[in-house]
Amino acid sequence: MTEMKSVTDAPTTKAPVLPDAQIVTEVKHWTDSLFSFKVSRPASLRFRSGEFVMIGLLGDNGKPLLRAYSIASPSWDEELEFYSIKVQDGPLTSKLQHIKAGDQIILRPKPVGTLVHDALLPGKRLWFFATGTGFAPFASLLREPQTYEDYDEVVITHTCREVGELEYGRQLIESIKHDEMLAELMGEGFADKIRYYPTTTREESPKMGRITDLLSDGSVFKDLGIDPINPDTDRGMVCGSLAFNKDIKEILEGFGLEEGANSDPKQFVIEKAFVG
Repeated sequence: MTEMKSVTDAPTTKAPVLPDAQIVTEVKHWTDSLFSFKVSRPASLRFRSGEFVMIGLLGDNGKPLLRAYSIASPSWDEELEFYSIKVQDGPLTSKLQHIKAGDQIILRPKPVGTLVHDALLPGKRLWFFATGTGFAPFASLLREPQTYEDYDEVVITHTCREVGELEYGRQLIESIKHDEMLAELMGEGFADKIRYYPTTTREESPKMGRITDLLSDGSVFKDLGIDPINPDTDRGMVCGSLAFNKDIKEILEGFGLEEGANSDPKQFVIEKAFVG
């Protein structure tokens, strides 16, 4: 794991020259394989917390190279934050990982996605299931006032291979609990609703194991001291690899929950388009 580095000195007068260009304002490298960055927000962009947009750079052929990235910042933020893996031979991330403050990226301001409150029926407890950079949309939703208005309890599970890969989520949740502006925006005590459940599958940590196994054997409920998932009260959002999404889907359906969509709200939803 590399030492986390932050770059924030972004020029504010650099004129966009790329199509749909936005200026990078901050970059943080969390590990050798993970980084986050913030960019300026188009004045016309409106999105629901949990949605994603297409972002990218110009490819070697001069044409835009774009991928779907969940917006990690909440809908009310003045900047847009993204959380990404680094793939050394990846067409986009091999280049994107080298951006710095003041650079430009392409951002298509047409947000879409299923990880939104509108796609769920009313409930009492909301589950966020994430692996790797699948934490990104939940970083947005954890800072969204509606999350705490609609639910009595919010359980965020995050499974990674190594401890360092959990750091982005850990620091974000810790900052939420001590953010006076968020408390003013969402009401005192809102952070008490958050139940954070990080696990690792490779490096030793306080809680080892895949969340799918820990759900199946009931460890999650025992560890958190809560009742098992119930379709009458529990709602879920899922963001991870294709295999993870499939496994969680089967588990949630085993608890009696049904998959929903923007046009047909149900008890859980899955995001199928994200990098990582």
